[in-house]
Amino acid sequence: MTMRRIILTAIGAGIVAGLTLSGCQRKDDQGPTELTGRIFVFNYRVASATYMITLKKIAPIPDGTIAVAEFENPAGGDPLVIHEKIYSFWDKITLESPDLRCVRKDHPYSVSIKLVDASNKTLQTLKTEVKSDLDQTVLPTKPLVVGPAYTANPDVFKGDGSVDYGHDNACPA
Repeated sequence: MTMRRIILTAIGAGIVAGLTLSGCQRKDDQGPTELTGRIFVFNYRVASATYMITLKKIAPIPDGTIAVAEFENPAGGDPLVIHEKIYSFWDKITLESPDLRCVRKDHPYSVSIKLVDASNKTLQTLKTEVKSDLDQTVLPTKPLVVGPAYTANPDVFKGDGSVDYGHDNACPA
């Protein structure tokens, strides 16, 4: 083999290796997580509905990072905001809103998530929408059970045998 052929082969191998490695790298604007799930969770037993958002870690997350999530309030008014500490060893991050009222079927609700490091520098911003395939009217307005032993709620299941699941008529149209 001639010296020229060896050099060209080495250069070609370097180019192929460089292209292969560059195809595996993350884009700079992606951040350390990716969105993997977004749903509404309806818990019939305790008459609650919440947003649940899941993220997958795709790059290192510095110690002291906090997720600040803003969930559109289906009942109207200010967004519901949570601050969740993120641990660097987590591979999956789950963010859950406070209890909700007035979730409507097929209505897109906005969610924005910001990952902020210990020095308050924004590492990543994510925006998404969540739709429910159910109205919250499938839930009773009062919890069916109370206490750690899941005792029947006396406000729902009356002593005379009647049942009052309640009605929430205060939701916006």
